Amino acid sequence: MIILGEILALFASLIWTVSSLSAEVSSKRIGSLSLNIFSITLAFICLNITLLCFTGLPIPQYLNAEAVYWIVASGILGYLFCNYFLFSSYALIGSRFGQLFMTLTIPTAAFAGWILLDERLTLQEFIGMGVTFIGISISILSGGGKKKDGDATTENKHKIGLKLPIKGIVFALIAAVAQGLALVLCKVGMIHYHHSVPEHLTKIDNFIPISAAYIRVGVGFLGFLLIILFTRKFQIIKKSMHDKKGFLTALLTGTAGPFVGATCSLFAMRYAKAGIAATLLELTPILIILPAALIFKQKVRFIEIIGAIISVFGVSLFFIKF
Repeated sequence: MIILGEILALFASLIWTVSSLSAEVSSKRIGSLSLNIFSITLAFICLNITLLCFTGLPIPQYLNAEAVYWIVASGILGYLFCNYFLFSSYALIGSRFGQLFMTLTIPTAAFAGWILLDERLTLQEFIGMGVTFIGISISILSGGGKKKDGDATTENKHKIGLKLPIKGIVFALIAAVAQGLALVLCKVGMIHYHHSVPEHLTKIDNFIPISAAYIRVGVGFLGFLLIILFTRKFQIIKKSMHDKKGFLTALLTGTAGPFVGATCSLFAMRYAKAGIAATLLELTPILIILPAALIFKQKVRFIEIIGAIISVFGVSLFFIKF
């Protein structure tokens, strides 16, 4: 079972890499709103089928009010805020840097867990947050280079210069914080959910994370639907469907990310040690470097690779105790 869990964790990281790359392509072609609508609709349908196959009904069972409250709040943050700003950041800074910023999800979740669940942070976990931030800083800050000044090109004497659009960085940061908070809110909701399921119904209890995912995706779907209704952007969505490449990559994003990747990660956490699984699940920023360079012809510097490795090592400090 331990080997199965580790394989599933690695597979989830690979799937999230595919999802990030396809989301970058789709967001640039049809926009973040259309991408979210198409991908989240497909994920919702897939989760319906999954619940039907494993619990007997296509919807969650034995929910209580407390569970719904916390999981819905998680869905608003995790799907409306996180997905919208993350996919928007892909169009500005690319999926490789967007995923690198998402490593800040773990420190955010740690702080939220401290406040909401009284999960105390150790010195090593504080160090982990610092190391993660340093790794990300190394990757997004570049030194030297040429700088345009009017019609002339001069050498930039600053040792450190920001190489990414500020707007893209802010969007990615919002996405990471929203996701971190959403994970903890969902955990609180699942604790309440567990208490409402009769003890003899182990099948339903075992699939509480899938039921929670269903609620979160449903909230995201309704949220984006309301956005379309209020902004009257029906024509944009309709027009997006005629962009074959943009539409198909949006469907790939929905299948790979919120459905397959999320499902594999949940079962990985069940069958493998939490520390090992969580560390393997944070390999996307490293795995995405090579395909991003090959597909999008992005120039990858050695210092950026080092920064990605350092950031993932910082995340691992939350789980591997020395």
